[in-house]
Amino acid sequence: MFILTDNNSIGSTFVAELRDTKIQKDSMRFRKNIERLGEIMAYEISKELNFKTVDIQTPLAIKKQNLLSQQPVICTVMRAGLPFYNGFLNYFDRAESSFIGAWREESGDEIEVKLNYLATPSLDNKDLIIVDPMLATGKSLVKAIDAIQKHGKPNRVFIAAIIASKTGVEYLQQKLPNAELFICDVDDILDHNSYIVPGLGDAGDLAFGQKL
Repeated sequence: MFILTDNNSIGSTFVAELRDTKIQKDSMRFRKNIERLGEIMAYEISKELNFKTVDIQTPLAIKKQNLLSQQPVICTVMRAGLPFYNGFLNYFDRAESSFIGAWREESGDEIEVKLNYLATPSLDNKDLIIVDPMLATGKSLVKAIDAIQKHGKPNRVFIAAIIASKTGVEYLQQKLPNAELFICDVDDILDHNSYIVPGLGDAGDLAFGQKL
C-alpha cells in the first residue's frame, strides 16, 4: 500500500488545506486541491503500469522513449469523486472512463450501500483505477467493484483515495486482497456514524454544496 504522507512532499500541503475548516470555505480551492491530489496519485500509480519502448522522431534524430503500453480505465463514484477523477484524467488523458452512482441509506444502526447508475466500457485485459476521495468503511467500493467487474475482468485493480480509515483499509485488504491501494493519508478512527475522524467532513458537500 502506498501512502502519500509517509514522505514529505507538496501533497501534504494539499491534504492539510482540504482538512482546514477555514480554507474549506473556498469551494473552488477545495475542488482544486482534490484535483491536484488526483494528478499526484495518477503519477504515482503510473509507475506501476506497463511500458513499451518506441522510436520518437525529433527534428534532428530518432530517440527511444518508454511510453505506456495501454491507458487504464478510470472509474469514479459520483458525485464527490468528480474533482479527484479530473486530476487523474489530466494525466491519463486518453483513458476510458467508468461512472458509478452510489449512496448510503441509513436505517437505525444499519447502513446499506445502494447503487443506481453504472456506465463503463469493457474492462477485459485492462488496468482499472477506481478513484474515490473518502474511504470510510470500504463497503461501497467493494460493492462498486463487484458491480463493475461484471463488465469484464481487468488485469489489475488500483484503488485511490485521499483520506481513508484504518477500518476501511483493513476491510478492502480482506475483501479485495489483489487490489493495490494508493492513499494520501490514513486516519485511525471511524465513528459510530461511519465518519472518518479527524477526516475532513463531507467531500461532496464541500465541493458542490450541501445536498437535501
